[in-house]
Amino acid sequence: MPAAASMHVVVVDDQQTMRSLVRTGLQELGFREIREAPDGEAGLRAVLTGKADLVISDYNMPKLDGLGLLRAIRGHEPIRTTPFIMLTGRADKELVQRAVQFGVNNYLVKPFTVGTLKGKIEAVFGPIT
Repeated sequence: MPAAASMHVVVVDDQQTMRSLVRTGLQELGFREIREAPDGEAGLRAVLTGKADLVISDYNMPKLDGLGLLRAIRGHEPIRTTPFIMLTGRADKELVQRAVQFGVNNYLVKPFTVGTLKGKIEAVFGPIT
């Protein structure tokens, strides 16, 4: 049973408003170590240069989209098992299938509630405290 306060989360989205919404939801769930990145390239750098127990990433972004970020993470040995939740504005079956092929752990459709966010995280880690 992981403790939310001790987990390091990287939130990747090109929209500041969405990063803030995810951050606020995570904070309500007890997460304290939250870093943000405005695109997939910056997100990859954040995961490579700092501790990351979970990545929550938007799919549609400039420079490197969420699927590209997922593929890059899965391709780097030291970080390849980092849990990854894809955040998307649409429940696109094809996108979800492609993300599953590349090893996504779960996905979250916008708009979301804190309860939905918690459920998606707990589906990956089990109950969080």
